[in-house]
Amino acid sequence: MVDMVKLQPVNQIQLLIPAIRMALPSNKYPYRETEPIPEDTPKVRGYDFNQGVDYQKLLQSFLHTGFQATHVAMAIQQIIKMIELRKEPVQNAEGKSLTSVQGCTIFLSYTSNMVSSGVREIIRYLAQHKMVDVLVTTAGGIEEDLIKCLGSVYVGDFALSGKVLHTKGLDRIGNLLMPDQNYQLLENWLIPIMGQMLLEQNTQGVRWTPSKMIHRMGKEINNPDSIYYWAYKNDIPVFSPALTDGAIGDLFYCFLAHNPGLILDIAEDFPKIINVAVNAKKRGIIVLGGGLAKHHTCNANAWAKGADYAVFVNTGQEFDGSDSGARPDEAVSWGKVRVDAKPVKIFADATVIFPLLVAETFAVHADKKTEDSGI
Repeated sequence: MVDMVKLQPVNQIQLLIPAIRMALPSNKYPYRETEPIPEDTPKVRGYDFNQGVDYQKLLQSFLHTGFQATHVAMAIQQIIKMIELRKEPVQNAEGKSLTSVQGCTIFLSYTSNMVSSGVREIIRYLAQHKMVDVLVTTAGGIEEDLIKCLGSVYVGDFALSGKVLHTKGLDRIGNLLMPDQNYQLLENWLIPIMGQMLLEQNTQGVRWTPSKMIHRMGKEINNPDSIYYWAYKNDIPVFSPALTDGAIGDLFYCFLAHNPGLILDIAEDFPKIINVAVNAKKRGIIVLGGGLAKHHTCNANAWAKGADYAVFVNTGQEFDGSDSGARPDEAVSWGKVRVDAKPVKIFADATVIFPLLVAETFAVHADKKTEDSGI
């Protein structure tokens, strides 16, 4: 048993603390007076596993966990607002409901590595059920979806030797492995389609743009595993102004060497994405990664005085001045996000975060528009 007598000196010192404080000069005292904190200020508290494993409650607890967990929970709130507004019918001046117009138009922007990874299936789910209205991505974000319909991509390791992989005909994407032969499969599939595109350009006057070509490829792939099959089926526009910056561009090079004249007009697509933003009642943007896809989405919304809701997910930092790493407040300064919006950036790997965001938002709150899933 602890000898209570030994505790007496400690207790006596505690009694002396007020006197010690009074004796110290005010500028030597280490603590500052704390202003009253508003009663409704959330208190930090994490998930208690004594209540069992409930993943929904776990994600809800993120709001009061702090750091990036709190940003995840705030992003969930932003996306739910997008979804709820999207369901609201828009009325014209006579009070009639405009069924073709919705309360919030949702833009989903993503880089090619999202499609290289298993996030592809999540984006496909959103397109399949028409839960988003516009897709914006890079060349790799298009071709790697189509390639996966023709061949497979494998899980590897970040540490695999590039020299060894090159001799084996394997291309590394982080810790994923793309067999180089997959590009031969893409060539065999796409070159005949390019031939048909050239014929239609010359005989029917078709003016091809990246979005039109993606629409056509989504139709031709005819595979329900594909994001762009569902974008074609559900008439979701897909914008990729750098569509030639990858294997599709390589195939243009090969095709045009023997079949000159096929034109892909990026300028004609530019007004289309801007008009989607301008004609929307409200705008929500979800950005995975950075680069061209992020800026193209944000720039289109600048023409409409900025997005009303915005969620960015990437690992980029702003110290180098890159647009990829820029926080949403920088976008506010450009008018790409509205000054009265409450945008959120999550500094994290989207392969971890985006499935959680979708699980707590679209998967439970959004209507599934397409009954014939084909999956």
